[in-house]
Amino acid sequence: MKIALAQINPTVGDFTGNADKFRQYAACARSRGAELVVFPELSICGYPPRDLVELPAFIARSRQVLEQLAAEFSDLAIIAGFPSPAASETGKAVMNSAALLRNGHIDFVQSKRLLPTYDVFDEMRTFAPAAAQSLFSIGGHSIALTICEDAWNDKAFWERRLYDADPVEDLLRAGGEIVLNISASPFHVGKPELRLAMLASIARHHQVPVLMVNQVGGNDSLVFDGSSLALSPAGELIAQAKSFEEDLILVDTGSMTGDIHPQLSGVEASAYAALVLGTRDYVRKCGFSKVVVGLSGGIDSALTAVIAVDALGRENVIGISMPSQYSSEGSITDARELATNLGICFDVVAIQEIFQAYRTALAGVFRDRAEDVTEENLQARARGGLLMAVANKFSALVLTTGNKSELGVGYCTLYGDMVGGLAVISDVPKTLVYRLARYVNSRRAVIPEASITKPPSAELRPDQKDSDSLPPYDVLDRILEEYVNNLKSASEIAAITGFDDAVIRFVIGLIDRGEYKRQQAAPGIRISTKAFGMGRRFPIAARHQLL
Repeated sequence: MKIALAQINPTVGDFTGNADKFRQYAACARSRGAELVVFPELSICGYPPRDLVELPAFIARSRQVLEQLAAEFSDLAIIAGFPSPAASETGKAVMNSAALLRNGHIDFVQSKRLLPTYDVFDEMRTFAPAAAQSLFSIGGHSIALTICEDAWNDKAFWERRLYDADPVEDLLRAGGEIVLNISASPFHVGKPELRLAMLASIARHHQVPVLMVNQVGGNDSLVFDGSSLALSPAGELIAQAKSFEEDLILVDTGSMTGDIHPQLSGVEASAYAALVLGTRDYVRKCGFSKVVVGLSGGIDSALTAVIAVDALGRENVIGISMPSQYSSEGSITDARELATNLGICFDVVAIQEIFQAYRTALAGVFRDRAEDVTEENLQARARGGLLMAVANKFSALVLTTGNKSELGVGYCTLYGDMVGGLAVISDVPKTLVYRLARYVNSRRAVIPEASITKPPSAELRPDQKDSDSLPPYDVLDRILEEYVNNLKSASEIAAITGFDDAVIRFVIGLIDRGEYKRQQAAPGIRISTKAFGMGRRFPIAARHQLL
């Protein structure tokens, strides 16, 4: 049997646009001789729909689109993810389901059994779990149809499982011969490799073919890498779709052969591709075409600008330099050189007079008080206001340029450099920022060398350096990783790293106290196992002193 895996980029709630993608890819699959074409999890409505599924009209529209597609492709079998009404009179009103469209109607419905409630997932909030699942037959084969998390509980792979049930094992025990998994599995660095290893373990363990189609594209903070695949009963890769692009691949279950398309490899390449895709989809799906980036001459704003150009085109990126009396001539020169290299619109709007006007206005209130971080923040807030003015005038979206290290320790200014609609590199630690800058320049040298090599500085006071306030970034980022991503205590981090205990506790204190800032930050693009935002829900008003 020839099965097509249709790796599409749906937009949440765009039923018309999503249905058009179904038509395009289903027609292509049919022209290539496919008997069954499989689309990702909740691809009719887009994933994650969150509380939109509580709207009865949303569920009704999903059903209407399914019925239309079934009628239009009566000569082709299609599997599509959609939200369906729950049959139970108690609990949640909807389920995360998959429909088999065959012979002009909805012929079979399977609902998701394992609903994740960790990290960025909160499906128990919106969906009811399936009480049971069953097989369907096509082309003489009994198919075990599973939905994303249903396949993530194999006891032969995980040392500690999250659920008692194993839907794959239950369906294969009932006579399933092929595992089909429809997914919306979000990306983080290392996730494609983990996903492949886990599915290969299932194939080898049960000696059956495993086919998985994954959503691609960005929706809010999440990026989906696609990387749909098919595995032989021996766990060998026999088909794979492109990463970070829409794609269609065919799999022949008789010969165990299929299309294998190029993949990205390496941390820098995959992380960069995720940031570009996440930026492009966030901006466009929010209805914008242009973005504004404040260019300081530093590495963070340079990397953000390059990502924006690759995502949206140079004609859609506006760079603004906003020097003060503390800005070095090199910073202005580096910002201009970057803009020239990228071919983007570039303007200089000095803030000295605005900053002085703030100080004059506040002189009476601040009398007899020395200048401190207050005056530094006034500069950042003046810049934030200017960026928003440019964005308003040109109907653009401001991209903030702060990295994960800064956001983690609160080295950022509310209503200043945190102003914007998307925090592009807020899940990129400073050490990875440097690696990504080198990666960018290895393809085409656009980031000025000085932006990479000069000591990082906010330039909010004379001769200021980040190292005046923070440990070296290689130390800071390691502590951040162990505390935020790996949930280690101060004493455990000291034992693992050998770092000074006082430095570790200083950094942890900054992380904990900065929670109120992070919860007011623009959404960021998730590329790590634990990003700030929806995947890390810590209280603001709390005192937790853990050893």
